[in-house]
Amino acid sequence: MPQTVNELFAIDSLLHDDERATIDLVRDFGNKRLRPHIADWFEAGALPARELAVELGSLGVFGMHLEGYGCAGSSATAYGLACQELEAVDSGLRSFLSVQGSLSMFAIWKFGSDEQKDRWLPDMAAGRALGCFGLTEPDFGSNPAGMRTNAKRDGDDWVLNGAKMWITNAPVADVAVVWARTDLDEGARGIRGFVIPTDTPGFSAPEITRKMSLRASVTGEIVLEDVRLPSSAMLPGVEGLKGPLSCLNEARFGIVFGAVGAGRDCLETAIEYAGSREVFDKPLAGYQLTQRKLADMAVDLGTSQLLALHLGRTKDAVGIKPEQISLGKLNNVRQAIAIARECRTILGANGITLEYPVIRHANNLESVLTYEGTSEMHQLMIGKALTGADAFR
Repeated sequence: MPQTVNELFAIDSLLHDDERATIDLVRDFGNKRLRPHIADWFEAGALPARELAVELGSLGVFGMHLEGYGCAGSSATAYGLACQELEAVDSGLRSFLSVQGSLSMFAIWKFGSDEQKDRWLPDMAAGRALGCFGLTEPDFGSNPAGMRTNAKRDGDDWVLNGAKMWITNAPVADVAVVWARTDLDEGARGIRGFVIPTDTPGFSAPEITRKMSLRASVTGEIVLEDVRLPSSAMLPGVEGLKGPLSCLNEARFGIVFGAVGAGRDCLETAIEYAGSREVFDKPLAGYQLTQRKLADMAVDLGTSQLLALHLGRTKDAVGIKPEQISLGKLNNVRQAIAIARECRTILGANGITLEYPVIRHANNLESVLTYEGTSEMHQLMIGKALTGADAFR
């Protein structure tokens, strides 16, 4: 009998009961609620974000690795496996979860005031309120320290001006966590986070359209034009880039698992297709060249899964270092996009249609490869860990 990659690597033996339950819960939701529509959402470049937010909130997956405020308080590994199952459907759906829970919710949960936490976290956990996270700017992606968005004191208030770019959920968000350079005399420590209700005058979030990747995801700009905020809008618990970078590490951790889901969906599709597609009077799966492709991809996918689980266990047990997350994202996204491209060759011309998920995953992974840290930046993180030399500049 044919085996799955998980069976081949005995992955199930490494999982705890609560982790299997998380997989079953999110996979069932994905199969019944998301898969029947995802190709249409991707083709239309639209996502019913509000509707899905309430449904995902009822599953308990928003901020599921956080404690209190209606959050599930699950392990990091269980959260990663939820990301994996959502990205097996589409990277845009995992991004939806990640931006809500690991960026905007985590920032408020980790660095916010009691007032900010009480105001936003219960509604965000339930999916009644959506958040976004504004760090990247049109001219500053990998170098966030160069940001131009600024916050200036005016009496007891802060007045923000600037722009952020490529912000998931921005056009549909109720609250934005935005990072800005203040006029405090603190150098780089003067970068602070602000919690901004999106109905604040001067705040706008025009949608970015005509994307060829992550089309089942709402992406926008953030434009701040004399946005006036009370002093209580500042996140009190962190100064400088430590704040946004720690949030990004939470989100990158989810990508380590999510990429495995995308690769798995491609490989399972290719195996099924190769078993039913006849070429020269026998199934495509019966040819040595096809089996070589499938075997190599299975090895790469299985080792990526083992790496994700190891990093999850490490995070739960002793905490995880940024360079370890970089290692996981670099390897697993690199392997997933290679798997997607190879699976496309097995499907031939059928591989470029939305009747199958492979080209959709491949297109999405092109974005995953570079967002929340490009491959080059993660290589430099790993290189610094290995050599002790900082080669970023």
